[in-house]
Amino acid sequence: MPENKKDILWRIYLVNIGFILFGAAIVFRVGQLQFGEGAYWKAKADSLTIRYVSIEPSRGNIYAADGSLLATSLPRYDVHIDLNAPGIDKTMFNDKVDSLSFSLSKLFKDKTPNEYKRILKQARKEGDRYFLLKRNISYNEQKALYKLPLFRLGRYKGGLIVDQLSKREKPFKTLASRTVGFKVDNKKVTPVGIEGSFDKYLQGVEGKRLMQKLSGNVWKPVNNENEVEPMDGSDVITTIDLNLQDVAENALQSQLIEHNADMGCAVLMEVATGHIKAIANLKRNNFGAYYEDYNYAIGQSTEPGSTFKLASMMAAMEDGYVDLDEDVDVQHGRISYTNGVILRDAHEGESHMTMLHAFATSSNVGISKIITKYYSRNPQSFIDRLHKLHIGDPLGVQIEGESAIRLKDTHDKAWSHISLPYISIGYETRLTPLQLLTFYNAVANNGKMVQPLFVKEVRNKGVLVKSFKTKVLSDSICSRSTLAKAKLLLEEVVKSGTASHIKHAQYTIAGKTGTAVIAQGTGGYNDGQGKKYQASFCGYFPADKPRYSCIVVVYAPGNDVYYGASVACPVFKEIADKVYALNIDMHDELKQFPDSTYAGLPKQKAGNLKQLATVNHKLMLPVETNETGWVNSNKKEIEIKDNTVPDVKGMGLRDAIYLLEEQGLMVKPVGRGTVTRQSINAGAKAVRGQQIIIELS
Repeated sequence: MPENKKDILWRIYLVNIGFILFGAAIVFRVGQLQFGEGAYWKAKADSLTIRYVSIEPSRGNIYAADGSLLATSLPRYDVHIDLNAPGIDKTMFNDKVDSLSFSLSKLFKDKTPNEYKRILKQARKEGDRYFLLKRNISYNEQKALYKLPLFRLGRYKGGLIVDQLSKREKPFKTLASRTVGFKVDNKKVTPVGIEGSFDKYLQGVEGKRLMQKLSGNVWKPVNNENEVEPMDGSDVITTIDLNLQDVAENALQSQLIEHNADMGCAVLMEVATGHIKAIANLKRNNFGAYYEDYNYAIGQSTEPGSTFKLASMMAAMEDGYVDLDEDVDVQHGRISYTNGVILRDAHEGESHMTMLHAFATSSNVGISKIITKYYSRNPQSFIDRLHKLHIGDPLGVQIEGESAIRLKDTHDKAWSHISLPYISIGYETRLTPLQLLTFYNAVANNGKMVQPLFVKEVRNKGVLVKSFKTKVLSDSICSRSTLAKAKLLLEEVVKSGTASHIKHAQYTIAGKTGTAVIAQGTGGYNDGQGKKYQASFCGYFPADKPRYSCIVVVYAPGNDVYYGASVACPVFKEIADKVYALNIDMHDELKQFPDSTYAGLPKQKAGNLKQLATVNHKLMLPVETNETGWVNSNKKEIEIKDNTVPDVKGMGLRDAIYLLEEQGLMVKPVGRGTVTRQSINAGAKAVRGQQIIIELS
């Protein structure tokens, strides 16, 4: 064989061997992929086209104490369609598209039937298997969709795909909105209020749904049902009373508007339990309207001013240094302390008075002078006594964000020669409104300090999950003797002191007014634009049998009116009046009168004896009968004769018209109320058709 031919054959063999080896390598790799790595690559492919998506559970509801909804999750739905579903052929689509378009237009009222028809045809033409038809529809709209032509056949035969969403709503809108709070998906935003603090109960457990990736990076559910159903969150039942919450917010807002204030808060607490029945926090926006943007009652600590004087007096009484009848010279409302620091109050022209009167009229000089007199040698003992009163203790409330208490002591670098007198009247210390209210509530509660409570129960589908009972922070903040004197101090403020204008005839109030200059950062108490004030009132009612305690704080009131008595007291009184009106069990029992004089009852109008007898019977008043059936205001019989003008003076309009028209007279009334004059004298002849003018007042 020639060499050339051998060379050619050798090359052919090499090529064939190469093809055989290459083919063998392909077969080997195919086998390796199929049997060795098949599971891995199959899972990889599935992960790119099929995945599980978390399904958010329905968040639990938040309720007021009476069961009214404060926050709830409403179901909302996104509607997609697959008009190329296996069960929808060309004939069926063309047969149903007109009626479906008409039905969609009638249901949503946002497009004409022709517009919907064009959208549906376009979706089918483009082959979109997950076409978005409508977002954020209601539950009722979603139910109606399943009854429409074509869609009623189901997902695979009718192409309807509905995805459920959840939207948080507050049925009462802004009412207690900051306390109810919110939680958003953005992890950078801190949850607020009850929504945030009780999120672990409210959120529930996520479910799972299998989704398939379509062209255009669109995902649609693989199955109609979820693979793992979500578990709904539990419900939270608060202590809030909606009626009282509404009163507190409206009363506070009215005063803020009247006094052009920056912001304010009001809190109503049940004395024995610590239940917060109402909490309002309002701030003025750039447009002059007030809204809830922050929970000032819990999160903002300020110098309380004169409301702190109660703690100072209780400390001195508990240490045995002072009594209510002790005399103090208020020095005409002016006292000078070390280094020329002068403290003033509104007692110009006054000198000696009892400590009871000094407290009731909020004498800065009297209170600071007595504290300095007894504690100047050992000021730390005063601070220690305040701590023993538990006014410096954190509350650990259920809602996050409680501001820290600042009660300066002698070891503090900022302690100075004027710290003792200033702390005694509510400066150089910081408390939140709720912390101060809790202290006053302890006085009302016979010395027992309880933790403020916002949530009383957590339930899931009606079954109790967790109950929050009243937590006692201190069984007794002071001795019985000091407690009794403290109550007298607070009652005297309303009887004869700075809050005497809110005395109520039906129930008693105890409390203390406060007016403090607000520190304005590095600018001190005056930033060059004038001083800003904080007006407050803290107390409880009824004073003899305390049921509720309440604090009102108004920050930076304007219009040159800034005293607690003028700005905060009216809010307190309006809230207290409403509570008293709604709680019949707070009212004293009606006492039967010992005789028939019934002094103090309103004067009775003249009129029909039968109707008067009905009223008198209810009031347990005696009734005398007569022949005519009519009496005057002195309950004497009115003489009624035919064709004679009767005496209708003292009657109401209805009775007067009845008697006069019975005699054929035309009555022309002037005014309203009780008849004081009639144009034709009683006893004159009545001429039918004659006009008689009766004046009422």
